[in-house]
Amino acid sequence: MKEFLDLFLTFARIGGFTFGGGYAMLPILQRDVVEKKKWATEEELMDYYAIGQCTPGIIAVNVATFIGYRKKGIAGAVVATFGMVMPSILIIMVIAAAIKNFSDIEWVQHALAGITVCVCVLVLDTVIKLAKKSLKDIWAWMLALAVFLAALITNVPAALLVVSAGIAGIAVKKAAALRKGDK
Repeated sequence: MKEFLDLFLTFARIGGFTFGGGYAMLPILQRDVVEKKKWATEEELMDYYAIGQCTPGIIAVNVATFIGYRKKGIAGAVVATFGMVMPSILIIMVIAAAIKNFSDIEWVQHALAGITVCVCVLVLDTVIKLAKKSLKDIWAWMLALAVFLAALITNVPAALLVVSAGIAGIAVKKAAALRKGDK
């Protein structure tokens, strides 16, 4: 029971104190899930994020579900998922009830603009950290650049980019193995 409570409280804290959606939650997930709790490695967290982009729903919720399932099976997945979404549901209900009264206030608009800038910086910081650990050879850098450009100049869905990058990664590694004479 203690492990379920730990799953719930960890993901409730992440869900309740992270603004900006799934990408903004990545630094918090990395700190809490990888560094503090050691429930996943950085590589596994990146894999969960990639899979989370290919599956329906919110990325961070999908990641919570994967980690909960890994720790305690289906019940753990449900508990972690509920922990991640419960604070947002409560906060959204309160904001929805009051939004008409506050949305036109200038300082509220400025505060939200400042939060948006902060979230962008946190996401960029996480991207740089992940790139340093993930992009280990010229092929990975080329693939990252190709995916970045495709995302920037086309309207290709993120799931298709992730699947395409996975196929390209398999092809590159297979070609490298064939060059070395491996099967």
